[in-house]
Amino acid sequence: MKPVIAFVGRPNVGKSTLFNRITKSRDAIVADYAGLTRDRHYGDARHSGRDFIVIDTGGFEPQKPTGVVAEMAKQTRQAVAEADAVVFVVDVRSGLSAQDADIARYLRSVNKRTHLAVNKAEGMAESPLLAEFHELGMGEPHPISAAHGQGIRSLLDAVLEPFEFADEEDDAAAEEDADGPLRLAVAGRPNVGKSTLINTWLGEERLVAFDMPGTTRDAIKVPLERGGRRYEIIDTAGLRRKGKVFEAIEKFSVVKTLQAIADANVAVLLIDATQGVGEQDAHIAGYILESGRAVVIAINKWDAIDSYQRQMLERSIEQRLAFLKFAPIVRISALKRQGLGPLWKAIDDVHASATAKLSTPVLTRLLQDAVDHQQPKRAGAFRPKLRYAHQGGRNPPVVVIHGTNLEHVTDAYKRYLEGRFREHFKLVGTPMRIEFKSGRNPFTDDKA
Repeated sequence: MKPVIAFVGRPNVGKSTLFNRITKSRDAIVADYAGLTRDRHYGDARHSGRDFIVIDTGGFEPQKPTGVVAEMAKQTRQAVAEADAVVFVVDVRSGLSAQDADIARYLRSVNKRTHLAVNKAEGMAESPLLAEFHELGMGEPHPISAAHGQGIRSLLDAVLEPFEFADEEDDAAAEEDADGPLRLAVAGRPNVGKSTLINTWLGEERLVAFDMPGTTRDAIKVPLERGGRRYEIIDTAGLRRKGKVFEAIEKFSVVKTLQAIADANVAVLLIDATQGVGEQDAHIAGYILESGRAVVIAINKWDAIDSYQRQMLERSIEQRLAFLKFAPIVRISALKRQGLGPLWKAIDDVHASATAKLSTPVLTRLLQDAVDHQQPKRAGAFRPKLRYAHQGGRNPPVVVIHGTNLEHVTDAYKRYLEGRFREHFKLVGTPMRIEFKSGRNPFTDDKA
């Protein structure tokens, strides 16, 4: 699971600028104005081949805050509680303040692994101004400049060093993972019946199920053995639109939910038949697809709607979730234990597709047959030449195609190839990645 790193500090020290620098985004609003960030932002980041999640928090005032500042402090405390490590950001230009000392005292009390980042220190790596920050007792200060990108690499090296990261391309690790339990995440909007479904699977009231959105606050893992196969079921907190997320504790459960989806082998997207397919269902489905997880669409409370509503719901799924057309759809009633057998079969089928071994000779033959049937469009004087293909990864399946001028292959042709591969190998419920690697064309290179 990806480690979570929280940025904490008083207002206007550059936390949001650091967040944007590390995530390579502009998700956090940045201006020379204290207290601009009130909510917190989370984003995916990557450093030296290692993936992690970062959280940008509002300016922190731990000593008896009032009004909106109190809400900001509450969210920051929750961010620290959820984080695996904390980066305490201070400002070298304004120097050490009493508020910095208060924050340092709080961070020591929660006993979190903390790294001190002294921001706005461009060209000041050897400056005596850094010495006063040793008073905070937070270890060696890391001089950085979030605005100019200085010192960021060494800071991240220090922050990420204690964490273990799996090598995604390690086949031995993939084999070892195949022997472990199948990690199954149940995701969806609040109150669609996720906890009820898991309780029905387990045959006991293992999770709190209540007719109120937001009952589940964290991602709960439950082991299960069925038919001689081990599963690890993850009940996630419901994801709703940002505008409807108010409580700080619920906001940080979103991070846990996204982590759970990324860490799972298979995701069950649960949809409430009585509510239909909403914008947030499409948002969750998009994150599942982006994470490369195999997915089953389960329509819960199917027994509670009439035939006309069923037709409209299925049409809505075709339109709003068109990008998941490869995913099987199972109609269930968690409360009445209907459709659970087909749901388990669909889960096993999509996992088998996601981890399938694709033979190199078969892939190459399918590629040549596809090209013979329909060649890619010509780009300028040359037409892309697709020569051979092999598997580059599993869960999700990755097909690597070699040739020349492949940078000119269109997205439409890429989808055409994907359809041919899917049809032959009968891949259901799993995304597929197609990567192109162009070789050197000796006729276009300049000769010395």
